[in-house]
Amino acid sequence: MGVICHGAWILIEAGVVDGRTLTSYPSLTTDLRNAGANWVDEEVVVDAGLVSSRTPDDLPAFCAKVVEEIAEGEHAEQHA
Repeated sequence: MGVICHGAWILIEAGVVDGRTLTSYPSLTTDLRNAGANWVDEEVVVDAGLVSSRTPDDLPAFCAKVVEEIAEGEHAEQHA
């Protein structure tokens, strides 16, 4: 799965960010931290198959990483 920009709000609402490391548009930092995520300011972040990026400027790295993660298949540490 991959989220970019404000897409992390969907993951917050789904209750699946607790204990995960993600990045997002900077204005979501507090929301992600309050939901239990470790927010970092990086172009692309992967946490057990979950890919996140900050802005459309990060799309080249985001798209490449999403393709790579899909090709790798399921990760043993993926959350159900």
